[in-house]
Amino acid sequence: MTELVLSIRNLSVEIPTRVGIVKPVDGVSYDIAKGEILGVVGESGAGKSMAGNAVIGLLNPPAHIAGGEIWLNGKRIDPLTGEKMRRVRGKEIGMIFQDPLTSLNPLLTIGDQLTETMLTHLSIGRRDAEKRAIAALDEVGIPGAAERIDSYPHEFSGGMRQRVVIALALCAEPSLVIADEPTTALDVSVQAQIIALLKRLCRERGTAVMLITHDMGVIAEAADRVAVMYAGRLAELGSVRDVLTQPSHPYTHGLMASTPLASQGKARLHQIPGSMPRLTMLPDGCAFHPRCSYAQDVCRQEPGPKIGDGRAACLFPLMAEDVA
Repeated sequence: MTELVLSIRNLSVEIPTRVGIVKPVDGVSYDIAKGEILGVVGESGAGKSMAGNAVIGLLNPPAHIAGGEIWLNGKRIDPLTGEKMRRVRGKEIGMIFQDPLTSLNPLLTIGDQLTETMLTHLSIGRRDAEKRAIAALDEVGIPGAAERIDSYPHEFSGGMRQRVVIALALCAEPSLVIADEPTTALDVSVQAQIIALLKRLCRERGTAVMLITHDMGVIAEAADRVAVMYAGRLAELGSVRDVLTQPSHPYTHGLMASTPLASQGKARLHQIPGSMPRLTMLPDGCAFHPRCSYAQDVCRQEPGPKIGDGRAACLFPLMAEDVA
């Protein structure tokens, strides 16, 4: 039986505003198993990062979890607050942020930041923590780790800083890592190196990963399964092979069609018409129907089925002949 690390059940996040309550995450459910990488993909505003922040307890007030459950290694963590959540954050859940320069403390050396994290969450002495810090930098491919341990973040390149952030996220041996757009600020060659590094470390350690991105290429390269989000809701969930080669939801199909391929040459890319709706102005029925070329009258009145009743939250899921 697959060992589940993270289980999210019907998670909803609400933000009260002057025009009413908005739900950036609305009834989302998925699991991540030990050693598995789940890619969470969608346009900006889809709710990807908000779901990750809810899991690690970093929602900025007045945003709050309004419903659902979050289970980590068989323990429910969504009711935890304050010191109890701080014990989980870092020790059981690691976080890799989009911009490593802003997520590292510029006033502390890399070694100080690594050892502080380990001393906080592990029962080890400072000398052992310093040895582990050097080993962690060496493991993520920092050349001359023993010498660079006393360097400051600004003395590293962007790719090297991201390697340091990965070492920082993994140094307390968490069972889950949330990687929020970890390759967006990097060039393509460095991006490939970071993806390969993250995959290798997680496979070796058995760490579960929630990989948040807008890049379908990153999903294809790194993830085992993919969760497609749209307007705070889960649009499609399945294995990377199934979802990318035979998407069932029109939104997923649109994302795939708008991804450039080398084999296309100079052919014009498909573009999904319109844009993500504001959360304060969601349309009735399926939130995607104003942009969907397959929408029918019932789509404007009824939301799609929840994931679990099918792979896609669509009343009329696409078949292979539709996307050929």
